Amino acid sequence: MKEDNRNLLLAITLSVVVLLGWQYFYGVPQMEKQKQVAQQNQQATSQTPAPGTGAAPAPSSVPGQSATTSVPGSVPATPVAGTREQALAASPRIRIDTPRIAGSISLTGARIDDISLKAFRETVDPNSPIIVLLSPLGSPNGYYTDFGWVAAPGTSVPLPNATTVWTPDAQVLTPAKPLTLTWDNGQGLLFRRIVTVDENAMFQIKDEVENKGAAGVTLFPYAQVVRHGRPPTLGYYVLHEGLIGVLGEQGLQEFTYDHVDKEPLLSAGTNGRVWKDVTGGFVGITDKYWAATVVPDQSRKYEGRFSSVQTGSSRAYQADFLAEAVTVAPGAAATSTARLFAGAKEVAAINGYERDLGIKRFDLLIDWGWFYFITKPMFFLLDWIYKHVGNFGIAILIVTLLLKGVFFPLASKSYASMAKMKAMQPEMLALRERYADDKMKQQQALMELYKTQKINPLAGCWPVLVQIPVFFALYKILFITIEMRHAPFFGWIRDLAAPDPTNLFNLFGLIPFTPPSVLHLGLWPIIMGITMFVQMKMNPEPPDPVQKMMFTWMPVFFTFLLGSFPAGLVIYWSWNNLLSVTQQGYIMRKHGVKIELFDNIKSMFGKKPDPAAAVPTPGKPANSNKK
Repeated sequence: MKEDNRNLLLAITLSVVVLLGWQYFYGVPQMEKQKQVAQQNQQATSQTPAPGTGAAPAPSSVPGQSATTSVPGSVPATPVAGTREQALAASPRIRIDTPRIAGSISLTGARIDDISLKAFRETVDPNSPIIVLLSPLGSPNGYYTDFGWVAAPGTSVPLPNATTVWTPDAQVLTPAKPLTLTWDNGQGLLFRRIVTVDENAMFQIKDEVENKGAAGVTLFPYAQVVRHGRPPTLGYYVLHEGLIGVLGEQGLQEFTYDHVDKEPLLSAGTNGRVWKDVTGGFVGITDKYWAATVVPDQSRKYEGRFSSVQTGSSRAYQADFLAEAVTVAPGAAATSTARLFAGAKEVAAINGYERDLGIKRFDLLIDWGWFYFITKPMFFLLDWIYKHVGNFGIAILIVTLLLKGVFFPLASKSYASMAKMKAMQPEMLALRERYADDKMKQQQALMELYKTQKINPLAGCWPVLVQIPVFFALYKILFITIEMRHAPFFGWIRDLAAPDPTNLFNLFGLIPFTPPSVLHLGLWPIIMGITMFVQMKMNPEPPDPVQKMMFTWMPVFFTFLLGSFPAGLVIYWSWNNLLSVTQQGYIMRKHGVKIELFDNIKSMFGKKPDPAAAVPTPGKPANSNKK
């Protein structure tokens, strides 16, 4: 087998292994798991949540407190309403109105449990419904947040809980006008909650307690995000969906719903994990593009917890923190401040909150993955170009061109070495014929030829190896960043993060027929396959019939494989192939090597060339295939 074909085979095999591995571990949704989750969700909508779900965390492990107490603030059994609207109407509410979100705060329990995202819709159709993030308890799959106080173990102090009806000072919360809620426990404690919201999706909750009684009181501030029923998840290994947090020096913690279900018991019916004495960070629940997280005071110690509670036939999931104790002397007052982020995980907003509010590693709310040091800079480059050209698809093409320029010296050396190897094919074939019966001498002679001609037999692999991390990074960006969601290119590509919607098997929409998902093959994957075919045919045909058949069908295999990938990734691959063909052609001409593209294509349909023709004949220069 010729050395350049061996290199090409190695490069293609490596690409296939990488893509198949990527598709298996990262790109194939767990369909059976999704069906089970959907069935669980259907069951959950018809079940009554059990008492005790969504309870405030008990101060069982706060420094200086070793005893446990009954948990105040337990959610009473609440029948599931027929619709979300009915659940919203079950309690008086204060409207939330900002440029980015709409919703309301329930005066019963002072919960922020109704959030919709104005800027994002369910589909690319501009008339489709806006995204609903949080829903109240009592609606199907309730998803809400709680803030409040927990009494010290062994004490009995009336505190605001899930059934407390607060008194507001306004009927609407806007970025320009904060909301103040008050409640008097009738025993000397006056509770005041001041809620503010910014122009995007960050709330600040300032809880104040004024002690008008004769005795001091010790309280623990807490906050939590609660989700009833397991939501449908995509099931991709490349994406984390579930409970998430950065807990001080413990760093990033990502628990899937399955994971937290399997944690040890914290109490009867409750599984989970607790992190004690941590400072800085956040805890919450994340979906692919949206998240609800609570953020403690970054300068005070707290106890973080992820938990899963059995509620009938389904479970409720909870991420919470319990801050260190606050003692309020008679005639004094105390304050606790926390934050809630409930919105879309936009990179600029998330980074801005980390920078401006000092939230420790808040940027990890976006799942950049293990190779964030490649993925994140590439996103910033794409985003910077996008802001100048106004199209993420064009930005991908420009970034690909820039990367080609950066790696041009490496690629140039690789293609130059491949060109030299191709030029040396007659000599290499002659050596194999000469030492056909002595493989050791044959290999030594070939290595000496490589050394003399300064040829690297593995040079052809480098362009592919360099492309792999770029492929991974771009796939991650297209898959997890909301900026790419519903980002159009041109023509029929209205969402770069989704597969090409056209399909060869219904003649790109001309036939009123919806083929099965296994037969989805859009126009851009076909373009990618053609460019890959051209790139492969620029290399010499392998003499082995099995290899030749493999190389011929490889573009077809890749075409179908990438048919289910995001359109932006397929566009990148097609453009990269075209640039590689141009680059390889230039280098081959520069080194005087004949480009056998059309000859190789014709050989697929015509008479096979005689391999003996490549053997040098007496009086004919060995490198006579040069121009």
